[in-house]
Amino acid sequence: MSMFHSMNITSSALTAQRLRMDVISSNMANADTTRANLVDGEWEPYRRKRVVMEPKENSFSTYLESAMGGDQNSVGNGVKVTKIEADDTPFQLVYDPDHPDADDEGFVRMPNVDPLREMVDLMSATRSYEANVTVLNASKNMLMKALEIGK
Repeated sequence: MSMFHSMNITSSALTAQRLRMDVISSNMANADTTRANLVDGEWEPYRRKRVVMEPKENSFSTYLESAMGGDQNSVGNGVKVTKIEADDTPFQLVYDPDHPDADDEGFVRMPNVDPLREMVDLMSATRSYEANVTVLNASKNMLMKALEIGK
């Protein structure tokens, strides 16, 4: 295992959480967008998006090391974003007959973005990001102390 392995794992988490914050910001910015996609000649409201993450696959060297009886408690290799998917929950119907996108009955299809849920997700992503920054700084400090031992 490389001495930078922990930093590589942490940097993958930082990248993933940053993307998650960007997607949440996009959701919040489009919370009132009623004309996001043109589908079959009709405008469809913005659909909430979410980030799907999973652990990175183990590398060949990890499998080789474990097969040779080396590192039995192999650590992970970080996290990767597999996709950004659209949320399929139904759109909200709001009665507003004066809205330009209102149907014949006066209802407007609004995006399926819940600002409260987005804020909770944003707080979670921010806390995860901050925790990973702390881990990165701790790893850096340990490496610096190891270099000082050699003096």
